Amino acid sequence: MLTQMLMQTGSSAATKSKKWVEKCQRKDLIDKSPDQLHRYYRLCGKHFETSLIDCDAQSTVLKDDAVPTIFDMPSQPQNGQVKRSKETTKDDEAESRGRKKIKKSQADKAKEDVKTVPEEDEYREYLKSLFEVLVLLGEQSIPPAGPGDRKQDDLGSSNFQALLEYRMNCGDEVLKKRYDVNKECCSSAQLSQLIEVCEKCIRSKLVEEVKQNGFFSLLTDDLLKISGEWHLPVFVRFVDQSNYQRERFFGFLRFEGDGDALAETLLSEMTDKWGLDMEQCRGQAHSCSGIHFDKIKTFSAKLMERYPMAVLTLRSTRTLNMSLANGMALSGVQLVMSTFKKIESFFSQSHLLQLELEHAILIFYPDKEEKANELKEICHTSWTSRHDAFEVAVDILEALLLCVDSVHDNEDMRWNDQVTHDALEISKALADFEFVMALVVLKNAMTLTRAFGKNVQGKAPDVHFAATSLKAVLHSLKEVSDNIDVYHEFWNDEAVNLATAMEIPVKVPRSFLRKHQSESGAIRPESYYKDHLSVPVVNHIIKEINELFCENHLKSLRCLSLVPAVIEQHKSTEPEEDSIQVYKNDIPNAGTLSAELHCWWVKWSKKGKGETFPSNLHETLQLADVKFFPNMLAVLRLIGILPTLALEDSCNVAYKRFKMYMENTPDKFKSKSLALLNMNYDVGYDLDSMVEVYMNTYPEREEVM
Repeated sequence: MLTQMLMQTGSSAATKSKKWVEKCQRKDLIDKSPDQLHRYYRLCGKHFETSLIDCDAQSTVLKDDAVPTIFDMPSQPQNGQVKRSKETTKDDEAESRGRKKIKKSQADKAKEDVKTVPEEDEYREYLKSLFEVLVLLGEQSIPPAGPGDRKQDDLGSSNFQALLEYRMNCGDEVLKKRYDVNKECCSSAQLSQLIEVCEKCIRSKLVEEVKQNGFFSLLTDDLLKISGEWHLPVFVRFVDQSNYQRERFFGFLRFEGDGDALAETLLSEMTDKWGLDMEQCRGQAHSCSGIHFDKIKTFSAKLMERYPMAVLTLRSTRTLNMSLANGMALSGVQLVMSTFKKIESFFSQSHLLQLELEHAILIFYPDKEEKANELKEICHTSWTSRHDAFEVAVDILEALLLCVDSVHDNEDMRWNDQVTHDALEISKALADFEFVMALVVLKNAMTLTRAFGKNVQGKAPDVHFAATSLKAVLHSLKEVSDNIDVYHEFWNDEAVNLATAMEIPVKVPRSFLRKHQSESGAIRPESYYKDHLSVPVVNHIIKEINELFCENHLKSLRCLSLVPAVIEQHKSTEPEEDSIQVYKNDIPNAGTLSAELHCWWVKWSKKGKGETFPSNLHETLQLADVKFFPNMLAVLRLIGILPTLALEDSCNVAYKRFKMYMENTPDKFKSKSLALLNMNYDVGYDLDSMVEVYMNTYPEREEVM
């Protein structure tokens, strides 16, 4: 039930009360002063016609049976319940006589309204307190259910319960009253409902924000297990009203099923449940690996089929070579990628482990101090995710094996059992010839894509250059594919020599031999790895690059020729209108595009002495006079949502929050709903709206306390 809309205090509220009487044509109240009306008379929302609850209505908006409720307000009732007034003034006596003429049923209805108002308000305050505590915990990434390991239906000494008790101790009377009646402030079931509503309210704010800013791109990250189930993290990239690139974490989608059915479920969830308008989607990018890769590819194809403008691209959070390798389901490649993750985790544990690796590098490069120092510097970074990660790995492979073997031997008892166990796991992988062969193949095959990948995720001039150089890259890859017998022979020799130096036996993977025991004697390692590694790797690279960099994607990247620094670099060449035409249906006035493009080029092709031009998309979007070129602004905003382009540090907040939450939150406390709150604490939600949604969703909780 809505309470009367003029509940404010002060002179402005009293004036509105007077205006309400005039608009409603209440002659029996017309002689009351504004202050009297504000203090002593209220109408509940149910007394108005549903479509006419408006202070500024020009006609009578009350229902025929509407009865004003009179309140005794000189002193605040102690029990919180509103009492009927026993007026002694002449005005009040007249009002009492008027009320006696009303039918008894109507009077009873008014009494019921009076009784319900404070109970509902009290219930709202109670819910608001719960949401306030929940939001506080979510923003600070504190699990409501921790720290105890109690049963799910018992909040007991949980963080949530502890904060509620703190509020009661600080004087929260509504919570105290609830506790006195029910012997608890909130059950585990109700907490789950609160979390669900919290997620719903935050996502509605996110959807509203995206709608206000027009076009967007859809991004997904590696699948994660939460509460024992696989979930797909979803992000959205857009350009806001201030022309800043933004990314928002939109939540997790349950990833269960196969093929088209799974793709349909994911799309339905985003459109029907979340409310995303996929007609506005202009790009998509996915970071998936291993066994789930094919499912993500099916989802991507379904999305493109239904929304053709949602162009598939590379995602800026992962290098091209890493993205290509993660998408290969080959056992040797997956062995390399999983070992890379173990190596990254292992050496990040302790600075002493890092020093151990540096010492091993010096042993293998005694006469190449410059090379050794370079490798040592690289190993201080997250080298396993670099563009040249496979080359670095080959260079330090012998040192790596020596290092982890030394840690595992633990002769001086410096390392604990967990560290020595992890070292053994890495050692087993490094000493497997399948790992060595796969690493060498990846290094050589992806040398051809390394420079292109680095440029496409670099500065605007580099990206523009990359978009024009892809044909050369594909030509080189095709040449390798056509002559794979020759190239594989070189790669095999390199792997065998490296394995021999590390005393690793050259053999076919044991998993393959188990499945083909009858053929085991006839299979030569060189032939096996050509058919099961070199050929599939090269074919996969060619196929993926063609898909990731389709013609529309390349045209979008070539639109970076609008960045002033790129114009200045190619001042003799006007930006290609043909590339910009990819957005012809998304710009405000395609008819004036040619003239506007020429004016833009003239403006930036002549550089004055000492003048500096914007060097990237971010700076170009912030130009004060870009608003005078509406078509150019529209195109620049559309380029800004491309997942391929790296975001400025100030704009790349969502993904950093996501990684921090997933790394720092123990698995048993991870919550897909609270993760959304934690990563979007600045979205601008309000507690009152959460209370309203909760009461509408769970009306049975509106009970008398």
